[in-house]
Amino acid sequence: MKRSRSHPGGIIFAPNLIYYPVTKKIDRLQDWVFRQIHNRHLVYNTCWEDPRCDREMLQLQPDSNVVMITSAGCNALDYLLDHPARINCIDVNPRQNALLALKIAALKHLPHNDLFLVFGKGWHPEWKELYQRILRSELPDYARQYWDDHLSYFNGQGLRKSFYFYGSSGSVAWWARQYLKARPKLHARIERLFNAQDLEEQNKLYHKIEKKLLNRLIQWVVNQHLTLYAVGVPRSQRELFFDQHEEGVLGYIRRSMRQVFTELPLKDNYFWQLYFHGCYFLDCCPSYLKAANQPILASKSDRIHQYTTTISQYLRTHPDNYSHYVLLDHQDWLAANNRPALEEEWELILANSRPGTRILMRSAADVIDFLPDFVRERVAFDQAMAESFHAQDRVGTYGSAYIGTVL
Repeated sequence: MKRSRSHPGGIIFAPNLIYYPVTKKIDRLQDWVFRQIHNRHLVYNTCWEDPRCDREMLQLQPDSNVVMITSAGCNALDYLLDHPARINCIDVNPRQNALLALKIAALKHLPHNDLFLVFGKGWHPEWKELYQRILRSELPDYARQYWDDHLSYFNGQGLRKSFYFYGSSGSVAWWARQYLKARPKLHARIERLFNAQDLEEQNKLYHKIEKKLLNRLIQWVVNQHLTLYAVGVPRSQRELFFDQHEEGVLGYIRRSMRQVFTELPLKDNYFWQLYFHGCYFLDCCPSYLKAANQPILASKSDRIHQYTTTISQYLRTHPDNYSHYVLLDHQDWLAANNRPALEEEWELILANSRPGTRILMRSAADVIDFLPDFVRERVAFDQAMAESFHAQDRVGTYGSAYIGTVL
């Protein structure tokens, strides 16, 4: 508080003195909510980074030794098709590693028809028996404990009949689907969009429905912190793009959707097809679900190793000369919340790299400015390559991508 000059005996509140601590408390509360969601739930039931672009940028070789964030495990399996020597999957959320472990067990021990029902359609009519008889004994203890308690995800019963409507991000997708089902005309027009024969038709259809699809109600929903937390976007990452767009998060989404729906063919876009339909299709699915790839992945799956920890802790306890790092977008959070941890991670990455090691990362920001100076001195970033493949990314949910080579 401070005294008012116009009212010498009075006391007025100084808004700036109150706003700052209150805002800080709100920020801490929001961060706590995000941690509760992230630490207690499966967040990602599928990967939202395009491995077709990743593999072109990474250029994996037979001697490649990869460190990557697990997410839903789809992309680790995709990378395996390039026959790297080893893929080390790191995630602080054990549920994400449990999902990858289940996918590996299914690839190794189920015929393709069953594999596709489970992870293509998102349910299996005999799931419980299949799990108990074949898969359960093939899982590590932590994964077995998780799936023992979550068998309902794949049984096709209840309101959410697909695995892809479970987990926090899947729950958001399920609510979005209910909203669209309640608007049958809009739902039908989106169905036509996904079945468009070419980009010209896609453009016409998308621009006819954009205003109906991204209306004020949707703007309010997506601008809520809780919605973003559910799909794995923390407060600090939201701030990277919120002020860049007049409509906040909706503006960011509008730009992303225009790229995906008007500039890239939707026929093979299994990312967006999945959340609209709740399942994959045989001709539109991740590589690990294609019948021709199952024998290859099953035979090479022992090259994938999983660790529930941070990137930094993993590198401290498993020093080596790694050839590739796939960091997704987690450095957005480190940059905003823990700069010392960001610098430590980069120190460990560079200490455990060889000349020519390639580093792939993404960001919600259009341009990042948080890399330490010593990183810029040791890593040459190829922005032309990154921007080229970023424009081809079928997911379209990031603001930018970066591919660097250790000098």
